[in-house]
Amino acid sequence: MLDTSKHKGLRKKLVNELISKGISSNEILKAILKIPRHLFIDKDFESHAYIDKAFPIDSDQTISQPYTVAFQTTLLDVKVNDKILEIGTGSGYQTAVLLELKAKVYTIERQHLLFRKSIKKLLELGYDPDLIKYGDGYLGIPEHAPFDKILVTAGAVEIPKKLLIQLKIGGKMVIPIGDKVQKMVLVTRINKAKFEKEILGEFYFVPMLKNIN
Repeated sequence: MLDTSKHKGLRKKLVNELISKGISSNEILKAILKIPRHLFIDKDFESHAYIDKAFPIDSDQTISQPYTVAFQTTLLDVKVNDKILEIGTGSGYQTAVLLELKAKVYTIERQHLLFRKSIKKLLELGYDPDLIKYGDGYLGIPEHAPFDKILVTAGAVEIPKKLLIQLKIGGKMVIPIGDKVQKMVLVTRINKAKFEKEILGEFYFVPMLKNIN
């Protein structure tokens, strides 16, 4: 697995582009500068890995646009040792970003091929989440709840109630809501029954699907 000086130079250009688009967290920018995104995507797209775009991966899914990864992660306000539930492991790239921020990551993927490939890729690159689970993201991982933060990386029609109850009081969830175009929603749990919601821009995600296959 090669990570050449050319790849590193392209990552630096990508980081500068993200800065120009408003990403200001040094920790997130350092993570994107460090992580070899080209190793998380299909070889056909490898030469375009550091363009700020989403690309197809297996199982009709996508690796998110770097700006979207950085934006969602910024909204999540990740702290060291935060216990984070990630819905949709996908390629494992977002997982790697969270791990670079020294979070404790519990991630779930419903596509078995992606589940297997992401485990292999993350471990090959030295990333070791607390848990990578094959299962239905709508159900979360209740046996490990509550979570400080929840990050959803696919578009949902509505906020899944089973995820809301897995969020600790004071915790935050970032989730794209909508059909063809999604609104990025930041949810903060105020108390057992009260949640505050803030809408922050429009994005495009693959749909969040129920059940596993």
